[in-house]
Amino acid sequence: MEPKKTLTSLCVYCGSRTGNHPAYVRDAVLLGRAMARRKIALVYGGAAGGLMGAVADAVLEGGGQVTGVYPKGLVGERDHRGLSTMIAADSLPERKHLLMKDADAFAALPGGWGTLDEISEALVMNQLRVIRKPCAFLNTEGFYDDMFSFMDRAQNDGLLSLKNRARALRADNPEALLDLLEAHL
Repeated sequence: MEPKKTLTSLCVYCGSRTGNHPAYVRDAVLLGRAMARRKIALVYGGAAGGLMGAVADAVLEGGGQVTGVYPKGLVGERDHRGLSTMIAADSLPERKHLLMKDADAFAALPGGWGTLDEISEALVMNQLRVIRKPCAFLNTEGFYDDMFSFMDRAQNDGLLSLKNRARALRADNPEALLDLLEAHL
């Protein structure tokens, strides 16, 4: 019997803005605190602001490790200066590769196009069996309800297999998200 795997690093995709709902920041902070407490390193996009900065700051304040991966062309005052490690990628595709490589699992918090792009790519890479790492959505305030309706429709209409639909996990709070990801390692 294989020993139970432990989640040691998590790539978090989320907004570089905080959004209009205080619950988004609350859950980003709670996730970061839970990660630090469980000794789960954060891998993320390297920004200091928004939900990205909130989760990174919470991990750091809890004594955890944070790796930021940013594209060289976008270096600026928005970058987080207090991280454990900063990695400069030559391009956005290289950045996405490095984020995927250094994580055991992936989580999407509320965000915009970048968040959707990155978590979708992680799901596709799993579907193609390039990687075998769980992907989950933190559904704060029902943020991803419509996304899951889309996935259900795609599956019901025969455009997404049940197996691949099941790759998209969902949790309503940060602790449940971490438990879910660890259970699917």
